[in-house]
Amino acid sequence: MQCVLLINTCFSVFFGYTDINKKLRISGKIAILLMLVILVFPMKGWSQSGDAAVEELIKMGFENVSCTDTDDERVYVVQNMAYRLHGVGMAKAVDVIQSLGMPSDKNCRIVVLDNNVPQYSIFHEKGVEVNDTIALEGIRAGWETSYLLGDSWKVASKTKKQNSSLFKVDLVVYPQLYFQNMLLNKIYTSSYSLNPTIEVSLWKGMKFTGQVVIPLHRGGRYGEIYGKTRLGYLTISQSFRVQNLFMTAFAGNLGSFHWGLGTNMKYVFKDPRFAIEGHAMYVGVSTLGGWKWERGELDTWLFKLGGLFYWPKYNTQFELRLEKYVRHDTGLYFQFARHMRKMSIGFYARKTIDYNHRYKIANNGYDGGFFFNITLPPYGKYKRIKHIPRITPAENFGITYYAGNEKYYGKTVNYSPSNNARTRNNFNPIFIKSELLNY
Repeated sequence: MQCVLLINTCFSVFFGYTDINKKLRISGKIAILLMLVILVFPMKGWSQSGDAAVEELIKMGFENVSCTDTDDERVYVVQNMAYRLHGVGMAKAVDVIQSLGMPSDKNCRIVVLDNNVPQYSIFHEKGVEVNDTIALEGIRAGWETSYLLGDSWKVASKTKKQNSSLFKVDLVVYPQLYFQNMLLNKIYTSSYSLNPTIEVSLWKGMKFTGQVVIPLHRGGRYGEIYGKTRLGYLTISQSFRVQNLFMTAFAGNLGSFHWGLGTNMKYVFKDPRFAIEGHAMYVGVSTLGGWKWERGELDTWLFKLGGLFYWPKYNTQFELRLEKYVRHDTGLYFQFARHMRKMSIGFYARKTIDYNHRYKIANNGYDGGFFFNITLPPYGKYKRIKHIPRITPAENFGITYYAGNEKYYGKTVNYSPSNNARTRNNFNPIFIKSELLNY
């Protein structure tokens, strides 16, 4: 009845009627229904704001996208599969959310996934002004990055994600180059190939990688195997996250003519500049004779154990590790790498010891050199067309130059064709923060 009186009063003021029920013949039920529409309308508008941002993110090529509202936060979940420069991709995602889906009375958080596993979050606290002019100029005001996922993540993780990445196929073409200067009458001899690789996400954290190496040129100092079409990586890997511990377990045919299984772990401290990393593998020799995969026994343990420090001012990471290599030699390894938007460049130093004294190590085991990884163009969006396999060049191309000319010692095995210093930095929230501020 109070609702009817309220409607009567409103219509009397705006339309000059003294008996609204008589003039418009509105029953009490219709008045109540009208009030419910008025009350629900703002709630519907709020939901549309989040939905609009989700829809735009999907159009841009982001996968595993969702939006969840809790009492304290609005949580967006995204996985960047479209933008080659990860920091640029996340800057564009922030711009979309600021313009289409920013809540006014609660915090906003973006949780970033890799193969459906949460990596870090981008957070905006309510009450912190978002300056649209500044945002258009490329500076995202008020956004912070962190490995923390927030209390709302448990709720947001259960929300159904749109544009799922599961069972979508990428055909990635990796270029590979070897070169050495071991001859006096020739500066360099080289070998290079193109390695088409199928990558598929099977379920949360699980990835299949299958690669064929197609040689384009083999120099005389490289063995016959370098001139044959052969099996490259053929692996499955499973990634997890437990609090600030990131883990990946893997098995299959690995790099450097080896097969086996292993695990990689990284623990990030409360101060995200510091972390420790451990890596262990049990491997054996693996070669392709004709089209037959020949595998030796698993007989060699490899490991890496060390600490990392990230210097935010210059986006430079320092690493110090104790390592065990494929010829049962051990070494102390140090490197630092500076990460920029389109490339990473670094230097390393190593001291290697062979306790079995089977071979003489060059330069008494001292070695050094440099490495770089350059993001390959084009840098625009790589959108999928439904479930049609997407063909792309490798995310980046890298070279390591070993100045010590040691051919046998200090060698390890990689477990993924995309694993390098640059890709490991893609999900570093400190680096992402600098990209948000400077893109």
